[in-house]
Amino acid sequence: MYFAVLVILLHCPSLKAQDDVFTINKVELTGPSQKVKNGMSIELTCIVDVSKSTSFQMQHTFLFYKDDSLLHNTTSEQNRTRYKISPARFADSGNYKCIVEANMKTKSSNDLVVRIEGLCQPKLTALKREVTEGEFVTLRCEVPEEKPPFIFLFKKISSNQQSQEKRKQELKENFASVEFPVEERDRILRFQCVAQVISVVGSETSEASNMTIVTVVEPFSHPKLTSKSPWNVTEGDRIDIACETILARAYEIEILIQKDKRILNSTRGQNSVTYSAVATVEHNGNYTCKVELRSVSKTTSMNIVVSELFAKPILTPSLTDLDENESLSLWCHINGSPKANFSIVKRPPENGILLKTSSNFTIQAQVNDTGSYVCRAEIKGIIKESNPVQITVYAPVSEPVLSVANSSMEMVLGETLLLRCQSMFGTPPINYTLFRGNRLIDTITVFNNTYAEFRDRQTKLNSLREYRCEASNRHSHANKSSYKMNITVIAPVMNISFGSFPHGEVEDGGDINFLCVVGEGSLPINFTIFKQNEQTPLFYESKMETRVVWQKKSLSKQDAGKYFCEASNRALVTKRSDLLIVKVVLASWQKGFIALFVLAVIAIAASGFWWCWRKKEKGKHPSMEMSGSTAVTNSTSEKLPSGPNHYTEFYPGSGYIEDHENPVKPTDDNKGPDHESAEVEYTEVEVSTPDPYTAPEKKGTDTVYSEIRKANNDSGENRHSRIEGSPDAT
Repeated sequence: MYFAVLVILLHCPSLKAQDDVFTINKVELTGPSQKVKNGMSIELTCIVDVSKSTSFQMQHTFLFYKDDSLLHNTTSEQNRTRYKISPARFADSGNYKCIVEANMKTKSSNDLVVRIEGLCQPKLTALKREVTEGEFVTLRCEVPEEKPPFIFLFKKISSNQQSQEKRKQELKENFASVEFPVEERDRILRFQCVAQVISVVGSETSEASNMTIVTVVEPFSHPKLTSKSPWNVTEGDRIDIACETILARAYEIEILIQKDKRILNSTRGQNSVTYSAVATVEHNGNYTCKVELRSVSKTTSMNIVVSELFAKPILTPSLTDLDENESLSLWCHINGSPKANFSIVKRPPENGILLKTSSNFTIQAQVNDTGSYVCRAEIKGIIKESNPVQITVYAPVSEPVLSVANSSMEMVLGETLLLRCQSMFGTPPINYTLFRGNRLIDTITVFNNTYAEFRDRQTKLNSLREYRCEASNRHSHANKSSYKMNITVIAPVMNISFGSFPHGEVEDGGDINFLCVVGEGSLPINFTIFKQNEQTPLFYESKMETRVVWQKKSLSKQDAGKYFCEASNRALVTKRSDLLIVKVVLASWQKGFIALFVLAVIAIAASGFWWCWRKKEKGKHPSMEMSGSTAVTNSTSEKLPSGPNHYTEFYPGSGYIEDHENPVKPTDDNKGPDHESAEVEYTEVEVSTPDPYTAPEKKGTDTVYSEIRKANNDSGENRHSRIEGSPDAT
């Protein structure tokens, strides 16, 4: 009983747990369906739909996400909750979703796309509201409550309505700063800025910011340029020019007067500057006064015209190029022939050397009189110079010297010959001309006291070439010619060939003749014969011919190999032939001796083979030979009168003879007891057998036994004979 109660009590909690079953059917996120203007509020509502087994309370955790980043979370027993964004900014645009968690169960809503339209207006501030020309205006543009990245556009509007823009990108901050320079003539400056943002959800541009005004203060006024000279200025009059400005306060300004690009006078820290001079024609032109402070500068200009008092003098020479010791005359005059003080000056030096205070000058010209001459004229303190005239006095050239650059009187065909021609005396410029034989090669003009360098390439083979050079200048005398120089042209070795006689094979102990020939090349030619892989030459000879023959005697097997020939001459170009293969073979008598030896060996071998064969044949067929002999004997016995009949049979090896197969059949007269009692007679025969492994004189002896059956008339006789013999015994 107690056990049943315990089981019921334990089962009750499980029954309770089974009663609290639920499932999340759906999670829904609602919000604005259209774009929301920047600055308005957004309310997002997350609703969860849950099915339960019984009616019981449960906690829901609501999680709000933007672009997969958690924004807000709350826990409630209600099936819905709200999340408010106020005010909404462009940075709040994105994809939102809601996730609900309850008792380890999770469900997510679909994504809700929220778009914010526009940006809030940026705020522009200036670091200083009053600046001076040459300074900078520092501006700061800020977009509050928005998030980067931004592109800021700053705009400067000048008093003349000219605008200037600057762009700056900012990736981390919601503000940016720039500087604008304050230029000349800027008075009141207006500034604005605009912000632009670009993101994955789109791009937006803000309204223009507030207008910021900056006032510009001039540090100094425009300069005033004045002239104290009369309007009609003539050479000899005095020019007085003054420039001044008004300073707003004590600035370290610089003020100067310049004509064209030449600064005539300047001062620093003062508000004025002056310039004075005696007027000449060179003072004609535009004058400028300029005031500078850092990057600010202001200018004022004026033009001054100076009338000419007299024209520039003119210097006329009798000659500009003349020979040494020739007369030179110079005349100086002014158009209109006003009365003036003349002087003639020679340069260098820069200031000149006064030759004569007169309008004319005459000398016997020497080389050192070469130079630049001018004429000076003075009227009322105004001095003018004529244009310079260049006078050149020529000394005649000396006999030129022709030389070779490398000091060698030989050259290789195809190379370039370098020749130098120089006259030690003579006024430059000097013209040098090179001749090969009577043919002009080139002309070079030298403008200083140095040599002319000629290049002549040798393309044709002439064993000797003749060169000379001529020198001349503007002196009236004839040209000077150098001595003749002979240059030897060397043709390098070409087309080398190498051969031998006999060609290819030489008998042992024989001689060989090597022939080395070149197709082209200046003599003498150096011939060298080598064996491959040997450093020391076998033969060397320098000849005044294009070929050489060298005989090598008594060749042996060690002389077999590859040979080559090298040829060279004074061109210092060595040519090598192809390899020549030489084989050393046996001499004719050596070949004959070897042939006889081989034939003798073959003959001895053949003889031995034949003897062995004969011996073998005799050992195999002795019965047949003896049978043949017995048959002949029996046949004869039948025809002869009565007498003894012999029949012999040979057995190999034993020499035993017995009548088996063909016994002699007695006639009827011989039949009877006497035939059966016939006796056997043995004969020993010694047969000589040649030994193929010993000398021919040695003899061997074999014993042969013969069995002879006799007729009755011989039966009483026994005969045993031994034959020892000779080579002729059978």
